[in-house]
Parts: sequence; C-alpha cells; structure tokens
Amino acid sequence: MQAMTTTTRRYTLSLSCPDRVGIVAAVSNFLAAHCGWITEASHHADTESQMFFMRQELLADSLTLDIDALRAEFAKIAEPFDMKWRISDSARKKRVVILVSKQEHCLYDLLGRWQSGELDIDIPCVISNHETFRGLVEWHGIPFHHVPVTPDNKAAAYAEVERLYREAEGDVMVLARYMQILSPDLCEKFPGQIINIHHSFLPSFVGAKPYHQAFKRGVKLIGATCHYVTSDLDEGPIIEQDVIRIDHSDVPEELVRSGKDVEKAVLARGLRYHLEDRVLIDGNKTVVFR
Repeated sequence: MQAMTTTTRRYTLSLSCPDRVGIVAAVSNFLAAHCGWITEASHHADTESQMFFMRQELLADSLTLDIDALRAEFAKIAEPFDMKWRISDSARKKRVVILVSKQEHCLYDLLGRWQSGELDIDIPCVISNHETFRGLVEWHGIPFHHVPVTPDNKAAAYAEVERLYREAEGDVMVLARYMQILSPDLCEKFPGQIINIHHSFLPSFVGAKPYHQAFKRGVKLIGATCHYVTSDLDEGPIIEQDVIRIDHSDVPEELVRSGKDVEKAVLARGLRYHLEDRVLIDGNKTVVFR
C-alpha cells in the first residue's frame, strides 16, 4: 500500500453537468487510474434543475500526471458528460482585488486575515472611489488606485476598474462595502468572479441608514448576505448568510456595530468558500460544499 505523502499541496476538481448515470464512476475511475489520492469528496444532484455537482480534493504528489497533463486528460472525460469544470492548484495563490468606499470594517478585516496568513491569497491592488484608505492600504505594501465615480463618468470609471482588474490578473473581485452599482457590462464580463456583501434587510429597508430604519420597526434579527454580483442589483446567487439576535434595549448604534460584525464574518466565509472552489453556481442558486 502506498504511504500517505506529507505534502500539503492539493489539486481541487470541481464540476457541474446534466445529471445522469455514471458520472461518479467515470470521475472516480479516472482519478484511480492516475493514482489520485482523494482527501475530500462531495457531490450533489439537484432534482429541480436536473444538474449534478461534484468537488474532489486530491494530494498533488500522489498523481502520476502534472497539472497540465491532468487537465488535458480530464477534458476527454468531461466532454461526453457536457461538464463545466476546473482543476485548481493550491500552490498558486488566488489573486483578490478589493473594492471599497468609505466604510472600513470589511477592508480592515480582509487585510488582517491576509496579513496573518488566515487567507492564503495575494492582494495585487485595492480600488476605491475615495482616497480615504490610501494610507492604510499602502502601509500594507499594496497598490492603491483611486477611481472616482460620478453620474457623468461611470462608463469610463468602470472601464478603468476593468483595466486594473485585468492588469492585476485578478481571480476574484470583492466589493468590501463598495457603495457604487457596477455597470451591467462589467457584471456580464466576470460572472461568478465578483463577490458583494450587504445587510440582509433588503428589500425591506432600502437606502440610507438601514439599521436606524430597522430600529424604528423593532426588528429582532439582523444579518448579512454574501453573494455573486449580477446586473440584477443585490439579486445574484447567494454564497453565505448569517443572523444575530437583538432586542428592544439595543440602540441604533449597537445595531450598526453588530451589523458590521456579522458582515465581516459572512464576507470572510463566503470568500473562503469561493477561494477553495467550494461554490458551484446553479442558475440563481449555489451549491456550497462546506
């Protein structure tokens, strides 16, 4: 029997395809044929959409193929099943481009998790429509780009955001309380690559000061939603959500503080699931293999 390798390098195979008999067998036999040591396996069949979803995590050193050859060979398996698939390598850090406006809590949290190594990522740049956090970002050694957004320059501004994202070779764009609505063109160019966080009062309390509106209505739960961005505002596929309980003694300022806490946690979890290829999109829903 082969001894388990001590390496931490892993390949992650994730896929979706129309559901049918033989998918698991085909993938499992392929991996076994190339000595793939599976450390984590998940799959799900959606009876409504008739789609099948799978995620397999493998020890890289157990395979007889390097990653390029593995991808080339797996493509032959994927084609008959009409699979949408990817194989990612843990040795390559994902590149996360952060967008922010004037609210600091999500930016601070992501920078802290990155600096401590909790999020094993590269942050090639931060983009903002304000200068507020230039000093903070540059202190961390990260390039900061100020791209103002006004009613008259939105097309040019989002063209610049796209240019910076492509130049940074970004894998995912995170809206860390970026208080602008991205253009439909930008959303359509990067499906499943833009992540947003917002409070979970929508659509009930729209606009300014949602926590103050909630306080006036005697809300007992506040929460946050992390989702992919689409051209339909705040209606993209949901990745992660959470809530915390409040009561009549909590003043609006305490609601705001609690809301920021849950927003940070939900964004960090949602981003981690995405980075680990645990999220597969099923129409306007997601399958999340935790």
